[in-house]
Amino acid sequence: MATISANPKRKISRFNRFDNPWLNPFLITGVFLIVIILLGAFIGQFTWDSDLALVGNSPLKQPPVGVSHTTLRGTSVGTWEHPLGTDGDGRDMLAVMIVGAPRTLAIGFIAAAAGMGFGILLGFMAGFMGGRVDDVIRIASDTTITIPSILVLIVIQSVIPVNLVGMALLISAFAWPGPTRLIRGQVLSMKESGYVKMARISGASTFDIMFKEMMPNLIPYLAASFIGNMQGSILAAIGLEVLGLGPQRVPTLGKSIYWSVQLSGLSQGLWWWWGFPALILVVIFVGLLLINLGLDEISNPRLRQKVE
Repeated sequence: MATISANPKRKISRFNRFDNPWLNPFLITGVFLIVIILLGAFIGQFTWDSDLALVGNSPLKQPPVGVSHTTLRGTSVGTWEHPLGTDGDGRDMLAVMIVGAPRTLAIGFIAAAAGMGFGILLGFMAGFMGGRVDDVIRIASDTTITIPSILVLIVIQSVIPVNLVGMALLISAFAWPGPTRLIRGQVLSMKESGYVKMARISGASTFDIMFKEMMPNLIPYLAASFIGNMQGSILAAIGLEVLGLGPQRVPTLGKSIYWSVQLSGLSQGLWWWWGFPALILVVIFVGLLLINLGLDEISNPRLRQKVE
């Protein structure tokens, strides 16, 4: 009993979830939501016919199982053959979810990865080298941020047809300034630290100092920035698809919403046509938001202390 009372704080800290900051409830919950979506899509590839996501492979405007829908042609009732119903083009909505959800995440991942890679390189160059290199990179990033990216993307994609990868790469062209500015600021504060000076004295190359000494300390910041970029990229892709741009024959969540609006799915009461894609998108954004909040707490000790 004497030992316990002598160090009460140490005894309590053994049960503190922040002893291991990666066991963050926001992070775990967000990862769980994203994994559920990816796992459902993966299992669905083997348990459901993905070809039903294509036009004309299912009956038109059939409601989800257990739901009835009345039209001028009569009343239709949902069946287990199409548990989430079908749209006005004869697509099975469950198949659209299985095919479209991972593609939406893939667009965000590719765009964020390309933007982050370019931003990491430029941010380290600007912060570590300084001088004219810093001036050029800083002016370029500040200028790019002021460009209305969605308008530029609309103009480009209305003129040049692109596939999913092409759309992701176009989005990534506007995803690098944020990471560049973040990393530049962190590098400026780190390059005068003791371990960096010791690396210089020991004769380490600039590349080794930047990417072997400094970069491991920035992993939580880079992860949070990556998730933020992924959110923005998915939002940009959905916005373009809802406007009718992007791949036309590829089933995606954004394209399903576009066709439901274009073919009057809202006015006809076909809520499942746009409702299920919108629900999946909400889950994706909530999951990414929670991951971002968790990574913010991991990279910022002050946030952890407030929660404690």
